[in-house]
Amino acid sequence: MDTAVKVPLSERINFRLVIFIGVIALMVGYPVYVMVDQQVSGGIKNAGDGYKEVNLKAMSTYTFDQDNGTIKDVPEKWRQLDGQKVILQGEMWQATGAGSEVQNFDLCYSIAKCCFTGPPQVQHFVKSRASNNARINYYEGQVEARGVLHVNVVKDPAAGKVASVYQFDVESLKPVQ
Repeated sequence: MDTAVKVPLSERINFRLVIFIGVIALMVGYPVYVMVDQQVSGGIKNAGDGYKEVNLKAMSTYTFDQDNGTIKDVPEKWRQLDGQKVILQGEMWQATGAGSEVQNFDLCYSIAKCCFTGPPQVQHFVKSRASNNARINYYEGQVEARGVLHVNVVKDPAAGKVASVYQFDVESLKPVQ
């Protein structure tokens, strides 16, 4: 004789189980989605209105000779962005100024994370300036900057090394919520 009681499936699956499985799927699924999206897009996506959304970390993560680097040392896909309208998201850094408004600053994907493995690399910082010599608000934390990107290796003759790889004419800037 079979004395086992069959419990309907609707009684074995409850609301808490569904929430638990959903949270686990989200915790695993979102990082996988971000990683796959990054690999497929290569760090450059069409954002509409003539802008390209560029992953600042991807744009700066390559080997570059800090003293003798040339434009040929910059990967081709980043060189192709020269003169393009782009959207960059990162953190502002301004070493020489004090105050709530600036004309020039460096944009980096993360000031704390970019240089964790060693000294700062010149390609990690985008030399940014406000268009038309305007003054723009200085924000703490992540910002979204829109403007025209220039890819040009600029050397500092006094220091004898590369001063910048990327220059950026900022048209608009806003904090990321």
